[in-house]
Amino acid sequence: MIDTTPSNASLRARVYWWLERPDNDAKGPRLLDIALIILIILNVTAVILETVDSLYFRWQQAFDIFEAISLTIFVIEYLARLWVAPENPHIKSRFKWATSPIAIIDLLAILPALLYLFIPIDLRILRTFRMLRLLKLTRYSPALGMLLAVFEEESGAFFAGFFILSLMLIFAASGAWLAEHEAQPDAFGSIPAAMWWAVATLTTVGYGDVTPITVAGKIFGAIITVVGIGMAALPAGIIASGLNEQIHRRRASLEREFRKALEDGEICDKEEEDIEALRKELGLSHTTAKHIREIVHSESQAKDQRCPHCGKSLIKCDDQ
Repeated sequence: MIDTTPSNASLRARVYWWLERPDNDAKGPRLLDIALIILIILNVTAVILETVDSLYFRWQQAFDIFEAISLTIFVIEYLARLWVAPENPHIKSRFKWATSPIAIIDLLAILPALLYLFIPIDLRILRTFRMLRLLKLTRYSPALGMLLAVFEEESGAFFAGFFILSLMLIFAASGAWLAEHEAQPDAFGSIPAAMWWAVATLTTVGYGDVTPITVAGKIFGAIITVVGIGMAALPAGIIASGLNEQIHRRRASLEREFRKALEDGEICDKEEEDIEALRKELGLSHTTAKHIREIVHSESQAKDQRCPHCGKSLIKCDDQ
């Protein structure tokens, strides 16, 4: 496909076409996406290598130059996406885009480095926050984007779950302090000190560096451990349920597109392109799309079959 934008398009519309790639098969914007993905991966690799002192002090200047170039590119990208936000028919507002999860991730990816210009602290410690740039891959990965959508939609459930977990943490630490503070004043001398044991027990990690030794403490610890198994599974259940709902919605969207295309009995080339673009946007595999196509096609054929006796659709004839 030739990468062309409308000849009468404004500069902002052209920049939007390059950055947001509304044409999913356009090669130019796709290459730009690949270049940004490679730059993100190189940034994360640089952060990892900078923690090796022998490499950092030997190649410090190269690391600094690479960071300056990367920061400049990411700042330009962020400002450009902010500028073209009104071109998106689903957003139409720069403020709405700036407060979206993906835009916040973009800002967090450059903010630590920008803060260094105003707050003089250890640069390597600040640069460690560049690992947040790894989250920028959610823009290019449908799977990560789906996970981000789950966190956004299930934020209320996550808040409720962590609120309950916080209450359990305080309760567990208080109970452990009551049972163990006399026997182990160093480990359970206060409720804040007992919170380390409570966290390790509620999350079923159980490091073993702090354990109850009194009878009451062991009984209470056993109860908290059993409760902790259920509490640790709560966030996982929310994520699993949310992912399942997201997949169901995306499959339903693709199925609706297939049914719409088959209303006239066949799928033309333009409809095939639209379906393929939607499949890529939803992050569904070719196998899933093929399975949905077969189901919709079979149902469409069944509706077209006529009863040899009454001439009606077999489905209507069977119902009667």
